[in-house]
Amino acid sequence: MIYCSIDLMKGKAVQLVQGKAENKKVEVADLIGLAAKFAQIGPINLIDLDAALEQGDHRSLILELVKQFSMHVGGGIRTLERAQEYVDAGAKKIILGSKALDIPFLQQLVETVPREKILLALDAFQDDIVIRGWREKTHLRPEELLPLLEPYCSGFLYTQVEREGLMKGPDFERLRKLRRLTHHPLIAAGGISSLEEIAALQKEGIDSVLGMALYTGKIPFHQLLPTFR
Repeated sequence: MIYCSIDLMKGKAVQLVQGKAENKKVEVADLIGLAAKFAQIGPINLIDLDAALEQGDHRSLILELVKQFSMHVGGGIRTLERAQEYVDAGAKKIILGSKALDIPFLQQLVETVPREKILLALDAFQDDIVIRGWREKTHLRPEELLPLLEPYCSGFLYTQVEREGLMKGPDFERLRKLRRLTHHPLIAAGGISSLEEIAALQKEGIDSVLGMALYTGKIPFHQLLPTFR
């Protein structure tokens, strides 16, 4: 499956290189139009970067968007109340990043939110899990966490931060290793830049998140439409 990404910052969709605000390469103001376009492909990965960075949030906007479009919503979800609110509003799934490492929190969460509604994000910079908007290193590795976290989710989103926005391809060897460690769906983000890479990931049983390559036209949008494929 292919997921188009919308990363929110200051009310607009942005694309950043390696998640750094100073490396912003793309900015789109028409969020409804963008979401309507991407929804033709399938569910959208919607990430609130401001909430992840603890510099505000887009709660009201997200609550409106999930009523209109099929979306996975993440970024700064750190309370049971916020998680439940997004699910109740219509989010297809919620994505937890920083809180994915908090087992007591996850134990409470699965008592209130169906496990099939939960994705856990394992974002890594050179194999080191990073949290809080990718600013804080944890010195934990994804392969250590996958078996521990399986009971609390229905899938994993793995972002290779050092490749994010560079369109130089994903680390296939790394992704294959992680694919073998979980029975859940694995979604890959970071560096994906061609239809051939998407197909290669699909062959390994790995889904793709598209960002920079889609926004810049390196991967033509029409080639992703189900009618074209």
